[in-house]
Amino acid sequence: MHLGIDLGGTKIEAIVINTNGVEVFRKRIASPRGCYAKTLDALAGLFNIAQKSTGTILSVGLGIPGSLSPQTGLVRNANSTWLIGEALQSDLSEKLGMSVVIANDADCFTLSEACDGAAATKTCVLGLILGTGVGGGLCIGQQIISGPNRITGEWGHNPITGLGPGEASRNCYCGRENCIETFLSGPGLARSYQEITKDSTTKSEDLVRDMRNGHVQAIACFNRYLDLLGRALATPINILDPDAIVIGGGLSNIDELYSQLPNAVLPHIFSDTFETPILKAMHGDASGVRGAAWLGMQAD
Repeated sequence: MHLGIDLGGTKIEAIVINTNGVEVFRKRIASPRGCYAKTLDALAGLFNIAQKSTGTILSVGLGIPGSLSPQTGLVRNANSTWLIGEALQSDLSEKLGMSVVIANDADCFTLSEACDGAAATKTCVLGLILGTGVGGGLCIGQQIISGPNRITGEWGHNPITGLGPGEASRNCYCGRENCIETFLSGPGLARSYQEITKDSTTKSEDLVRDMRNGHVQAIACFNRYLDLLGRALATPINILDPDAIVIGGGLSNIDELYSQLPNAVLPHIFSDTFETPILKAMHGDASGVRGAAWLGMQAD
């Protein structure tokens, strides 16, 4: 039995799968926000519950909203800020009495979809997260490619291209300006529509509803989003030419993306055709925790 844990900012989810990827256990609890010690206790508690429910746990994989520094092994770049600077891997391994493998949650998402998800038959899989933030991961041969700096897939913090002279710049939490994430995340899309409607309470879901109801401003805003997304995706596509692209996160539920995005990508890549399938994640919001379980299984 192989345990995967997805450590999020508001929830922690655990799943146990067997070697065939069949789920035999699942439990979700609230994250103890702001306290590292309580987070360790919560993770250990989930491990103990899973072990009692399923028997011997052979491996543990953990997905986190950040990464481990290749120099120090400490957590960095985590929006769950109480994890930053902590020796999470060694501390949790010691607490559980067994080794723990840790990867970025977007990497885990991509691994899940590459192993037994929407892109299970593909060799080179690019996973994209379009949600509260913009991130991604890369799997080749069902193996995560993390890179020497542990930043593979972080396309959301490249500068966006194609902004018009009338489009205001946006500051990113990372300290840079006009990162892709500030325009293409769920909050970024909502902000674009708010600038049109002059209503600060507008959400991305409102834009989708209005677009489907034929509202001209909403249609124009979504088309602009598609154009910027197509431009942003051109860089990883030109570099990797992946066999499949799988989208997760809240915006992955916009069905129009899958039919319209290929035409938005084509003008910006170095090719006269674009044959790469753009797929919706098969496992939905469970992809991250399933990928964490696969991560541990591969390291076992």
